[in-house]
Amino acid sequence: MNTAPGIQSTSLHFREGSSDKVYQAAIEPKDDGYIVTFAYGRRGNTLTTGTKTPHIVTLQQAQAIYGKLVASKTSKGYKPDGESATPYQQTGREGEDSGIRCQLLNPVDESELQRLLTGTSHCLQEKFDGRRLMIRKQGDTITGINRRGIVVAIPEPIRLAVSLIPYDVLIDGEAVGDTLHAFDLLELDGHDLRERRYIDRHAGLLVTIPQNQSALRWVSTSIDPNDKVESYEESRQTNREGVVFKEVDAPYNPGRPNSGGPQLKFKFVESASFVVIAINSKRSVTLGLYDGDDLISAGNVTIPPNHEIPLLGTVVEVRYLYAFLESGSIYQPVYQGKRHDIPASECATDQLKYKVEAKAA
Repeated sequence: MNTAPGIQSTSLHFREGSSDKVYQAAIEPKDDGYIVTFAYGRRGNTLTTGTKTPHIVTLQQAQAIYGKLVASKTSKGYKPDGESATPYQQTGREGEDSGIRCQLLNPVDESELQRLLTGTSHCLQEKFDGRRLMIRKQGDTITGINRRGIVVAIPEPIRLAVSLIPYDVLIDGEAVGDTLHAFDLLELDGHDLRERRYIDRHAGLLVTIPQNQSALRWVSTSIDPNDKVESYEESRQTNREGVVFKEVDAPYNPGRPNSGGPQLKFKFVESASFVVIAINSKRSVTLGLYDGDDLISAGNVTIPPNHEIPLLGTVVEVRYLYAFLESGSIYQPVYQGKRHDIPASECATDQLKYKVEAKAA
């Protein structure tokens, strides 16, 4: 723990109705000066991070920026949190392109479930409702990388857990709060494993991750058809987000196939990423999706009081029951928040699940 004079940190919370948000701010030493960092988001989720200082400043300047930041949050209803803040490790490279790309999944139709559950070509895993996060360990340097390949800060518990691995690694997973649910091992001790079978990479993951680490866990995987069916039913009955099917013999191919592919997802709850194309009255915004080169309306969603109204062009996540094929609008939308890790170009109509119309007798 840093005990240098003047170093400060705070954790604030905002609770109202179903809202439970956290905002953390800190003054941290860097080189010959100081920076002011922040982290925010819903309690229990992996937080969005950044800095309020574009360059290194003096301690006096940092304290002024820090004080103004905390005052602005408390004026909006945030209060000091009784819980200690979970620090986020920042390397100074946040926002840089790492050059690494993750493998993205396509959705699978419900009609394909029987084949995937009862066959032996795919294994099954739970789909976690978090943020995609790859972790690279190179010597003493541990770097977080998001789904777009951008360097991001990581929670300190995850960094500490990864630091216990005695080799250089590149792990792919889903971050939920201060825990990384790891599902793939791409590099180990200087060896690139991407061309190896998924089942072999996952086996390597099991022996690489230290045991009894709450911040770093490998994802449980079912291979036998009976186990897959049981895991699928349990996930559905316990209101999990969905399941993922992975071809056991497939290599790791960055990017997303135009359709299908060796890794598929099936979500129990529908959600999609949209672009805000208009701000309406009564805390409502219009959502847009790309249909080819055209940005078309997909309906409106109300922004809850515990969320800031997003600006035009912002990418947001919205849950919904289904979409109408004729209008393209979504039914019963529920705003989930901003998505900083998804570009607007990926907000396309092919994300939507449409209402199945009853056939005429």
